Amino acid sequence: MKLTILGSGSPEAYVRRASSGYLIEVGSDRILFDCGGGVFDNLLRSHRLPSIITHIVFSHLHSDHMMDYARLVHASWDEGGKPIKVFGPPPIKIITEGYFGSDGVLAHDLRARTELPQSQEVWRSRGGVMPRPWPAPEVEEIMPGDTIEGNGWRIQSCTAPHAQPFLECMAFALTHQGKKFVYSGDAGLCPEIETLAKNANLLLHWCYRLDGEVVSPGMASTAPTPMEIGEMAKRAGVRSLILTHFRKHMDDPEYHDKAIKKASEVFGKTITIAEDLQQIEI
Repeated sequence: MKLTILGSGSPEAYVRRASSGYLIEVGSDRILFDCGGGVFDNLLRSHRLPSIITHIVFSHLHSDHMMDYARLVHASWDEGGKPIKVFGPPPIKIITEGYFGSDGVLAHDLRARTELPQSQEVWRSRGGVMPRPWPAPEVEEIMPGDTIEGNGWRIQSCTAPHAQPFLECMAFALTHQGKKFVYSGDAGLCPEIETLAKNANLLLHWCYRLDGEVVSPGMASTAPTPMEIGEMAKRAGVRSLILTHFRKHMDDPEYHDKAIKKASEVFGKTITIAEDLQQIEI
């Protein structure tokens, strides 16, 4: 398995980090966990085309985890790619229909691209055939505890304390040929995620605040510090830990060093902080 960080940031507009997006290459499949703003451009910067994406798996439906969803699906379709298999919590089906349905926000664009003679000419020149169907991602709504089966791989899900009751939020463990990759989504610490992360080869965990930051009790319960994440990863027997979702005020070499030091001391091994376009073999 190979992980490519396509977005390691937050909702804040920030040139250094796109919002959340993590590409796993496993066998012949290309699975994108979340698709926030800037992820599409980083996919291109990583020298990959949109049509290579076979699956999109959403941890939750905050905008910084799905803002580039329509753009990616549309671009893959325009390249003649196969329909992308999409998994996420409700109401991802309604959202998808809202983009690509007959009365969706992109309906005017899709009618022009499929019915205008000049657009049909361009489509045929690329090897396309008529009539040209509209984008039709294969959407399946999932809930915590559900599993996704693929070609030699399996994704398990669990609840991730974050934005309930407004949004259903999940963490995921992808296993393939004895290797396990765990993505926390945006998550507070909880027994379910700790169990999911048991003996993971790599845990990618969000980190939205630093040790010593004073925040409200509600924020503290859903946004663990580097040290707290390192302690959990140690208990779970995780082999490698990467922190992601860094905010602008945290993104300074001095703060990086402190976060790495705090988490590594309790984890027992050196941890890293995710960077856009970073690639990791799992």
